[in-house]
Amino acid sequence: MADGIKLVFTGSKVEGLFIKELLKENKIGCIAKDAFQSSIQAGWADGLPGDSMQVFVEDDFFDAARTLLKEYFSQRGEKSR
Repeated sequence: MADGIKLVFTGSKVEGLFIKELLKENKIGCIAKDAFQSSIQAGWADGLPGDSMQVFVEDDFFDAARTLLKEYFSQRGEKSR
């Protein structure tokens, strides 16, 4: 990836899409990369369809995104207990 962009999430496509929307709602722009879909468009398949999403943010928003995602994951953990 280009300089100035950092990875904040790797995991399932479903959760990646949710995180992408969560970041957008909090005015944090992001880029979602679906390796499986990208490889299909290129003419070959790479990875598992259900677990192939990465979400990136600009360096300037990395700390805010990380804080937001830590809060999200801690709340999710509390609700699943």
